[in-house]
Amino acid sequence: MDTSKISRKSFLIRGAAALAGASVLGAACGREENNSTGTNVASSKKFKWKLVTTWPPGFPVLDESNRMMADWVRTMSNGRLDITVYGGGKLVPPLQVFDTVSKGTAEMGNGAAYYWAGKTPAAQFFASVPFGMNAQQVNSWIVNGGGQALWEEVYAPFDLIGFPAGNTGVQMGGWFNKEINSIDDINGLKMRIPGIGGKVIAKAGGTAATVAGGEIYTNLERGVIDATEWIGPYHDYKMGFQKIAKYYYFPGWHEPGTNLETIVNKNKFNTLPPDLQMILTTALYRQNVWVLGEFEAKNNLYLKKMMEEDGVELRAFPQDVLDQLRVLTDEVIQEITNNDPLSKKVYDAYRTFQQTAAAWSEVTEKAFYNTLQTGRAQMSAES
Repeated sequence: MDTSKISRKSFLIRGAAALAGASVLGAACGREENNSTGTNVASSKKFKWKLVTTWPPGFPVLDESNRMMADWVRTMSNGRLDITVYGGGKLVPPLQVFDTVSKGTAEMGNGAAYYWAGKTPAAQFFASVPFGMNAQQVNSWIVNGGGQALWEEVYAPFDLIGFPAGNTGVQMGGWFNKEINSIDDINGLKMRIPGIGGKVIAKAGGTAATVAGGEIYTNLERGVIDATEWIGPYHDYKMGFQKIAKYYYFPGWHEPGTNLETIVNKNKFNTLPPDLQMILTTALYRQNVWVLGEFEAKNNLYLKKMMEEDGVELRAFPQDVLDQLRVLTDEVIQEITNNDPLSKKVYDAYRTFQQTAAAWSEVTEKAFYNTLQTGRAQMSAES
């Protein structure tokens, strides 16, 4: 046996593994810069950071995942980066997260980019677009399709970097105390719905309100709003909406794959040693995977619970209502992009990627689900 060949083989295996690891982490970061100092010696300096969120303390999945992420960072860094999570209202009001992190008062924040449309209209395209991409397509666009670079361009004037930190998947259409049989039923409706979807509701004659998560139940219960969307059965059940609203509509036309975000103050991020930057980025991407997985694992279980326990009536939006909402969506996006060149740049890239992803899904996802439906129908007929 030639020991020189064994050594060479071992060397090649180790080298390939190292390159693969670097490629995976580089793709996860979605960043081109090389912040390496040229040394492998880790600094012993410790950093204590604050993370403020738009979610109330103790919120399942949303607040929960931030605390898990902070634990992962603490463990991987051996305590050198210690992140304390403050739920909405604990340190700052929920909808002041963007400004707080931009100013560096807190190093990190967690929420959804459509909350910041008033700061920069292009931000909302990094959360969700009605009738837009689903979770896997949005992740692909951001991580592998150029979305991350555009996101950094949008946030650069605010000294922020945005990272994907979870996705809800396709959401439900919302909770209503009256049936939606035509587009006219939206006229005069007061609904909690953020982002572009809210602008579509307003164009249909309703009133859209952006209400922080911890205030939605009370507002719906007291009649401040007539309807609300939130996420999906698992989280909606925990929020208790099934106790105060009768009709649960689907699909979530307004949020087919909502990307949640963690924003990091850019100057603070750049003060971290390269290994801590990588640890933080890697933990955020682990959070990104965990959040979507948790929603997918729990949603159907809790949909069944609320229908059996509380008599929730599951309703599909009529197709003509969805068709008209799609037309209004196109009008709203046209208005946004006509008035803001950066929004046009971002949406053009989003739309191009969506068209490519849709063409691929025609012969993969869509074809597969159509096959499943046909098979189920045949089995039912035979039984």
